Amino acid sequence: MKPIQDVEVIPFLPPNLEPLRELAYNLRWTWEHEIIELFARLDDELWESCGHNPALVLGMIGQEKLHHRANDAGFISQLNRIYQKHQEYMRNENTWYKRQFQPSNQIIAYFSAEFGLSEAMPIYSGGLGVLAGDHIKAASELGLPLVGVGIVYQEGYFRQYLTQDGWQQERYPINDFYNLPIIQVKEKDGSPVTVAIDMPGRKVYAQIWQAQVGRVPLYLLDTNIYLNNQQDQDITDALYHGDSDLRLKQELILGVGGIRALAALGISPTVCHMNEGHSAFLGLERIRMLTKTNKISFFEAKEVAAAGQVFTTHTAVPAGIDKFGVDLIDKYWSDYYRELNISRDEFLALGRANPQDNNEPFSMALLAINLSSKRNAVSKLHGDVSRKLFADAWPKVPVDEIPISHITNGIHARSWVSGEICDLYERYLGPQWYEDITNERVWKRVEEIPDEELWRIHEHRRQRLVSFSRNRFRNQLIEQGAHPAELKEALEILDPAILTIGFGRRVATYKRANLLLKDPERLAAILNNKDFPVQLVFAGKAHPEDGPGKELIRQIFRFSRQKDVRRRFVFLEDYDMNVARWMVGGVDIWLNTPRRFLEASGTSGMKVAFNGGINLSILDGWWDEGYEAELGWAIGKGEVYGDSEYQDEVESNALYDLLEKEIIPNFYDRDQEDLPRAWIARMKKSISKLCPVFNIERMVQEYAFNMYRPCGMRSQEFLSNGAERAGQLLAWQNKIRKLWPQLQIDAVESSVKRVVKVGDDLIVNAWIKLGEVTAEDISVQIYHGAVDANGEISNAEVLPMQITTEKKGALSRFSGTIKYFNSGRHGYTVRILPHNPDLSSPFDVGLILWAQEPVTVAV
Repeated sequence: MKPIQDVEVIPFLPPNLEPLRELAYNLRWTWEHEIIELFARLDDELWESCGHNPALVLGMIGQEKLHHRANDAGFISQLNRIYQKHQEYMRNENTWYKRQFQPSNQIIAYFSAEFGLSEAMPIYSGGLGVLAGDHIKAASELGLPLVGVGIVYQEGYFRQYLTQDGWQQERYPINDFYNLPIIQVKEKDGSPVTVAIDMPGRKVYAQIWQAQVGRVPLYLLDTNIYLNNQQDQDITDALYHGDSDLRLKQELILGVGGIRALAALGISPTVCHMNEGHSAFLGLERIRMLTKTNKISFFEAKEVAAAGQVFTTHTAVPAGIDKFGVDLIDKYWSDYYRELNISRDEFLALGRANPQDNNEPFSMALLAINLSSKRNAVSKLHGDVSRKLFADAWPKVPVDEIPISHITNGIHARSWVSGEICDLYERYLGPQWYEDITNERVWKRVEEIPDEELWRIHEHRRQRLVSFSRNRFRNQLIEQGAHPAELKEALEILDPAILTIGFGRRVATYKRANLLLKDPERLAAILNNKDFPVQLVFAGKAHPEDGPGKELIRQIFRFSRQKDVRRRFVFLEDYDMNVARWMVGGVDIWLNTPRRFLEASGTSGMKVAFNGGINLSILDGWWDEGYEAELGWAIGKGEVYGDSEYQDEVESNALYDLLEKEIIPNFYDRDQEDLPRAWIARMKKSISKLCPVFNIERMVQEYAFNMYRPCGMRSQEFLSNGAERAGQLLAWQNKIRKLWPQLQIDAVESSVKRVVKVGDDLIVNAWIKLGEVTAEDISVQIYHGAVDANGEISNAEVLPMQITTEKKGALSRFSGTIKYFNSGRHGYTVRILPHNPDLSSPFDVGLILWAQEPVTVAV
């Protein structure tokens, strides 16, 4: 029976406990240990049973206990002190951003399909969401004028449990939004703020919830309201679950609905940041709004919108990109073509590398690329991968010049560093360790921490991980209906004093969670070494539709239950942020074994480094740029073999060798005080070198300087005076495209024909037919470098050529000079690019003219 009316029941708090409400509904508690301790002190058992959700704690706690705390002078004193610090934090305007960019009227809108803020907010699946959560936490810390936009999912991702055979099963518990630390956004009359999104033959409505993350508001859309039919209510049910039609509808809600939600709240973003391509439809909605409010054409509005849009790609393979069939795009966007007076082909070209290919699906990543002026990958190596992955979008452009830069990911340290390590850093590094976290001088003080103290705290964290693992594994066995003897054994697994290796991440085949199991007998011998034993803690989820990933989990689980290793190997179910914190805070070694070039960045190893653990990883993602021999271990040297089975064989053997010959002996090499001095030295080097670099504050600062600030300024300039500048740029692009076929590189000459001495100059002249193109509209360049074994120019350098007064009929002479500093075989060629100071990249116009016959010289 449905109610005739519903009411929202909120917790009753005695007046002197009222500050708890504000603390509970600001997710700053996710990184402030003293706020967490305050809620745990309120009722420790309830805090754990409520999944570390302070909003639910306040709703569940008994009034008697509340009144007891209200009369507890010590508790009230602690509450008032913490609340005062919280208010000071919220009011503080002397932030990093204000100091760097004062004055600034920018607003940055950060869109992501998932946000990993806390295990109490299960609207994330893995690394992408955790990165997004850390991003907005850092934006709060640094004072960026940023708002987040996402979706609040009724079922979230899924909760994992394993059968007795180790096969992954999924549960989808319902999120009760009224008991999450989020608040429904309401109109002045108390009704929910809603936005409408056009769907075929109907409108779908979404209400808005707000999560406050420190100083940053995060707005989350929800279609599960009575205004929608049941099918549309289900759009925001689950994350990454369902067919392409449902996925496209979710991305309409996120992109189009997100922009409309901001407008309904009176927020007009200067910059929109698309965290992956899921939100790329936001660019189309911004274009639509610009055409209406500014009375400009679609293509003028496209220039304005793209000027203020940033796209971050996280994928390393084509399969990781959302692509939709043209039939679905027609179904949901055909009215849009007509409304904006553009053709179907012009629209589809926005999501295609080859607009002439009618069979090419519509790519959300390419849409994001075409509707942004800044694009980046998430590590240096991933930048190389991404430029190759999207090379078809820039034909004839050398791969290393494709306009996709990189900003390496980082972590929000105080969300991931254990309380004991935080206290240790406070004592020896001072509050600067998080206030000035990118300062290398601060982290050099790690050397001043006494070995005994660092090791004692680390051993305590390992002991706590073992205790946590035992209890969690016992609960897993209870759920499986295990016998009492098995339950008793569960409390005896693992050893708090031995070398502990952790592996925790999404389980996909390319991550090779089973690489360590390649030789089971050798692994069992390593684990059960009588003098130098080792133990493993594994955790991870496979996507519900990823059969091979589930099979990997079953393989790992079955090995872990073998009688000869079951005390040394545990698989923990339902990997989430809580399990991750226990693991990264307690392991000695963090293992990472992806196929090289397939992990975009990864951040779990960064979390381990902050907690004093050491990385053992393939040279991929962030570790490719973070690795040094004194900081941790690399599996292999970055080799890639054509045969994947052979690669697995080579790298599994390398992994076993590292464990047996270096890592295990190093860990158990103790002095008279039973301290592994060499190991501790490596811990300190790892902390001092990695922490000032691989943190989220450094990352967000790079976004502010390299992405947000220039995009915001460009967007405002393009929008001013009725979008005059955008119109001028568009007119110029149309002109240069029309005149481009007139350009011709007639001849290329050089001052020396074949041999040049090191230190000599080589003068290059190009005779160019300009036609109606002016020299100011183009950039003529020498493209030169060493010639590799394939006859290609490598590590190229680009040099400008200047027009001279000399002419030959219709030909103009351009001249430039190459200086040679190294001997060998070198080559050069000449090219022409469009030039306009308002272009974000000369390659985005899609025009490039190369000389037909590159020349090679011996130096």
